Amino acid sequence: MTPWPERINTGIQLAFAEVGDPVRAARMKAYMRDQFEFLGIAAGPRKSICGQVLRSEGSPASAEQLHELARRCYQLTPREFHYAAVGVLRRKQILLTPESLPLVHELLVTHSWWDTVDEIAGHLLGGIVERHPDAVAVMDEWIRSDNLWVARAAILHQLRFREHTDEKRLFAYCDARAHERDFFYRKAIGWALRQYARIEPDAVRRYCADRSEVLSPLSFKEATKHL
Repeated sequence: MTPWPERINTGIQLAFAEVGDPVRAARMKAYMRDQFEFLGIAAGPRKSICGQVLRSEGSPASAEQLHELARRCYQLTPREFHYAAVGVLRRKQILLTPESLPLVHELLVTHSWWDTVDEIAGHLLGGIVERHPDAVAVMDEWIRSDNLWVARAAILHQLRFREHTDEKRLFAYCDARAHERDFFYRKAIGWALRQYARIEPDAVRRYCADRSEVLSPLSFKEATKHL
């Protein structure tokens, strides 16, 4: 019998080929600054197709099968296949454990841009750490990474933790990268702080006041947007 990753990958490819829109593809490519090729499939139909293929072919038997599917999708050029890989991983993320972190790292540094990195960070990475708290030790390594996207993912992995946010670690990560000049670092810091401000506004207000000369204007503005 054909392995599950191959069946899912083939099913998605066949379905995507039927609904691609060249006009939409050109707009999507332009929006992403011409960094990726697109088939021209909107998010709604793309997610629907992936769901249908999964229902038809069944669930993976292991995390390794999920890993293999993600790698197969990332070997394809159109950006929708990268979205599909992340989307399927999200649907089946209960199977992901700290042993999946090398795969997550691989996805972060492959075809890297905010559209996939942020979803990987907030959902896949955050989910692994939430289910397996000891995995946060890897985040302590990734925040020091020379790769922008890996460090950005570490900053953002607690986005959905709400009252379970590790405040000390969040602030330490922001401190670790506050000196960076790149927009994507500065935006990530502001976003992470703004999200936590929904739960602990006073803590974020104090942090920003104490770091007013260290945080970039963009990070400060984003963090205090609703304070």
